[in-house]
Amino acid sequence: MNLGTLKYATGSKHKPKRVGRGPGSGHGGTACRGHKGQHSRSGDKRRVWFEGGQTPIQRRLPKRGFNSLSRREFQIVNLDALNRLEGVTKITPELLYEKKLIRKRNLPVKILGDGQLSKALEVSAHAFSKSAAEKIESIGGKTILL
Repeated sequence: MNLGTLKYATGSKHKPKRVGRGPGSGHGGTACRGHKGQHSRSGDKRRVWFEGGQTPIQRRLPKRGFNSLSRREFQIVNLDALNRLEGVTKITPELLYEKKLIRKRNLPVKILGDGQLSKALEVSAHAFSKSAAEKIESIGGKTILL
């Protein structure tokens, strides 16, 4: 036995329907398209959102909201999460990603001031809240903007 002699199991392959090939085929006449109507005609193409002439849903629903093109979405980390890190003095977004405090490497990080710090840390991030920066620097730490 080799690859050239492999065959499909009997009954596993079906011949395709040959539609519109006369009455003897069993698929003559309307060629399995039913009677009349838009879908029986040649050139029948319907867009995915087409609803048969009914006002489509994207026109029935009102416009709502606004998406700002200049919005920067930050991943936030609070001071109490930084305080829980053991044996670390320099905190970077890469370290936060390794410790699973942030989920994505490519989004900017913002440090917020919820919680207290008990040790001086050198924190590098893309943004700091005022309270976070004050708390870090009051203990003798450093804030570095990336």
